[in-house]
Amino acid sequence: MPGARYRAPARAFRKSSDVPAAPGARRDGPDAARRCFEPDAARRCAMTCPRCGRAQPVEAGGPFCAHCGQFLVPMRWVASPPPVDPSRPVPPAPRQPYAGPPRYPSTPTWGYPALPWQRAGSEAGSRPPVEMLLGQAGLLVPMLRGLAVLAVLSAFAEGWRYVLLLRSRTSALDASEVAASDALVGAASWVTVLLTVAAGLLLLYWVLGALRASAARTGRLPARSARTVVLGWLVPGANVAVPGSVMAEIEHAALDRPPGQRPTPSTLVRVWWGLWASNVVLGVLSVGWLLREGAQARADGVIQHALLDLVVAATAVVTARLVTELTALIAPPRVVPLPRVVRVTAPVASTVSPR
Repeated sequence: MPGARYRAPARAFRKSSDVPAAPGARRDGPDAARRCFEPDAARRCAMTCPRCGRAQPVEAGGPFCAHCGQFLVPMRWVASPPPVDPSRPVPPAPRQPYAGPPRYPSTPTWGYPALPWQRAGSEAGSRPPVEMLLGQAGLLVPMLRGLAVLAVLSAFAEGWRYVLLLRSRTSALDASEVAASDALVGAASWVTVLLTVAAGLLLLYWVLGALRASAARTGRLPARSARTVVLGWLVPGANVAVPGSVMAEIEHAALDRPPGQRPTPSTLVRVWWGLWASNVVLGVLSVGWLLREGAQARADGVIQHALLDLVVAATAVVTARLVTELTALIAPPRVVPLPRVVRVTAPVASTVSPR
């Protein structure tokens, strides 16, 4: 009718507290309703009429629906877990029966990458110094033992040549025997030289790793820098004294001795030091002896080469022993107890009668 005012149904004026709340849920109070009915409230609340399901226009105001007159109560339901009684035991989850190995309808296209096993937390390319030292020692020790065998073979070849030189003073030699001796001397000598250089470089690399590993084990900095060690190992003159000092320092740090104490090398280190110095001196003399001419100089050169080969073999054997000992001091091997029989008892007689 003209001039009549719209009156909302009576049920539209029920309070928000009359609406029952779900268990474990809470409802915002009248402050939220007041905020939603402020200017520009529709943009914030985005209310939808629960009766007609139509959204309220932006220009609409008041607590009633602009379409059907339903009283709008802004609410926000928040679910919360029900209270847990700590005295009540939690029942275990039922265990599902074993259904057999997994089965796929087709061949899987996924899989693990082809990578070696790594320890938990380790990153690729970041191996600890101790593991690197163990790997270097595992390659160096067999190489040194092989060098010892080749050096002994080269010394035997030089001895055979010297015997031929002595026989040539009184009688003629067979050409095939001389050719075989020359071939054996040449092959053994060159292979021994090449393997000596390779083992020396790997030994230097192991020494640098041992310095880092021993320093990391004791929580101190290395006594020498890598550059100082390399120069002392390669410069003539210094390579007689520096290698023995470096080995003594590695042994001193591996035994957890005080850093301010003067290193006292063990008997094994002293023997190795003497053999190393003898090897260097004999190597220089052998190279210088090659510049001399004459039959007697050649005969003396054969003796020197044979002696040098024997010293190289002894140095290689002692070096392998020293590398093994120092590696075991820096990275002690893990002792795995083996099972042993403590007691043997007679079997219990079966009480089940045969059928």
